[in-house]
Amino acid sequence: MHLDHATTFPERHSHSAEPLRADGTRRALRIGLGGPVGSGKTATVAALCRALRDSVSLAVVTNDIYTREDADFLLREAVLPPERITAVETGACPHTAIRDDISANLEAVEDLEDEIGPLQLILVESGGDNLTATFSKGLVDAQIFVIDVAGGDDIPRKGGPGVTTADLLVVNKTDLAPHVGSDLQRMARDAKAQRNELPVVFQSLRSEQGVGEVAHWVRAKLAAWSAA
Repeated sequence: MHLDHATTFPERHSHSAEPLRADGTRRALRIGLGGPVGSGKTATVAALCRALRDSVSLAVVTNDIYTREDADFLLREAVLPPERITAVETGACPHTAIRDDISANLEAVEDLEDEIGPLQLILVESGGDNLTATFSKGLVDAQIFVIDVAGGDDIPRKGGPGVTTADLLVVNKTDLAPHVGSDLQRMARDAKAQRNELPVVFQSLRSEQGVGEVAHWVRAKLAAWSAA
């Protein structure tokens, strides 16, 4: 850190946490999705897009270190029109671009709103990170943290800011629990102990329910955002 050097950002980034855009209209709700590598963040984003796209005007920003792999996956799956999906190449640890220097992500979400027109929701997916990953409140309005049962049923007990403070914790790939020896009841107890009243969703995208509970949570956030 160079304290003797002044750091400036484009003026339009200076109030990005405010709910109103410069023209007085309400900006899109921004929800961040973080979690470890392989936990199913991109698959969850894809499922959310499919569940919401007919009733919600939304777009997606993905973060990868040196590639556009997550954005390319969403494009191949055709979950949204191509102009509604954009990628940020962080060039460093993923949490740098979602927590420490958020300027690239702010530019991406603001460009989407400028180019597409009124949006209700922007999903910002972090690159694969660890249990310390959190989003700056200047970037997103709420955070979903995704873990999976294959990572070990001790993950909720280990805690970390992502597990303990995210607005919603998603325990993904529950269909794999019998095959990897994970105890879902134990994970539920540990998550409750770490998070108190903050909500937890156990999810398998292969089930009939799929992303339904998470989509319901997002819709409730949208309703509260619109009514505020």
